[in-house]
Amino acid sequence: MLYKDLIKSIKQENIKNALYLIDNYLDLTKEEKESKVKISLKKVIKFKIALNKSKKFPLQYIIGNVNFYGYTYKVTKNVLIPRFETEELVENTIKIINQHFDKCINVIDIGTGSGCIGLTLKKELPNISVTLTDISKKALKVAKENAKGMDVTFIYSDILKNVESKYDVIISNPPYISYDEEIMDIVKNNEPRIALYAKNNGLYYYEEILKNAKKVLNDNFLIAFEMGCNQKEAIKKLAHKYLNNIEIICKRDLSNKDRMIFIMNKK
Repeated sequence: MLYKDLIKSIKQENIKNALYLIDNYLDLTKEEKESKVKISLKKVIKFKIALNKSKKFPLQYIIGNVNFYGYTYKVTKNVLIPRFETEELVENTIKIINQHFDKCINVIDIGTGSGCIGLTLKKELPNISVTLTDISKKALKVAKENAKGMDVTFIYSDILKNVESKYDVIISNPPYISYDEEIMDIVKNNEPRIALYAKNNGLYYYEEILKNAKKVLNDNFLIAFEMGCNQKEAIKKLAHKYLNNIEIICKRDLSNKDRMIFIMNKK
């Protein structure tokens, strides 16, 4: 089958997934893409199976990796699929680190999952020290694979329970979906529930981190969270409850929704 005929055979409602699979999964040659030679039957079958599967199963799990902040990270069903909003969290955190600190710093990524947040910070800011934690051993295994060749530390921990060192930056994209909140079936049925849902209207992990933050933070600190678009005021209240003399900055994502909150000591 020629490439142009393959494209014509795809239903319009499936075209977005199809093009993603073609670009990231099929490994077509230049000649195949230009319809100068036929795509092998093996590749066509592989493509059709994956496209059919993608109706109920995330593309990123089918392919086995995801592009995040210009880097490729392995993902499996044991880790949350990184989103564009989390790239924005990383981008804004880098900016604030460069403004707020004038020395080499220690960063801890709580609930690291695939490791994409902490590892990207390390790649973009090579002089920082990075620790990645998770309660899921399966998630940590994926993160360790993504960290091959990198000088980072891993801790198996439920939030901060096994953390003993001091840090300048806490960063986290914790589970923040309330158990009664409706989400897309493809997410609900495939991504790990432990990485999606949280008690207390989705606020449980924010409170646990903020409640124990003083134990692991240096005097000059930054806490960076991704959050649900309706959680800003509740997290601000928690921050003021557990931390004194702080400055809070909230930022919206590209969809103009409240998505990031940054808590730091006032200088």
